[in-house]
Amino acid sequence: MKQGPFNPAGLKQQSYYNHGVLRVGQPVFLTGQVAWDAEGEVVGKGDIDAQARKIWENIGLALAALGVGPEAVVKLNTYALSRETIPALHRAREAFFAGHDLPASTFVVVAGLADPALLAEIDVTLILPLD
Repeated sequence: MKQGPFNPAGLKQQSYYNHGVLRVGQPVFLTGQVAWDAEGEVVGKGDIDAQARKIWENIGLALAALGVGPEAVVKLNTYALSRETIPALHRAREAFFAGHDLPASTFVVVAGLADPALLAEIDVTLILPLD
């Protein structure tokens, strides 16, 4: 099996995600990450750019604790309060994945999140390489 992006013919081709990412290893399912700091305070209240950066910072911390980087991520589910958050969320995601393949991705507009000050949440599936 060839590892890497998976974009079969007949599906819409685009630059902002891949239809799948093939990896060999142990799957890990992170809890949804939001713009909370280590004390549970919301970072960037009312500011989607600040919240998006903090979400990806938190995801980066979780990946680093597992000894991997963006290359391990194979799937994202993004939940946001409105479609207007898409540009900011894309900017932060593109910065995080700079130089790496983009994972498969789903975007869902939701009525609310765990804390009313949160504007988005991203849940990540990754594959840890086999030792």
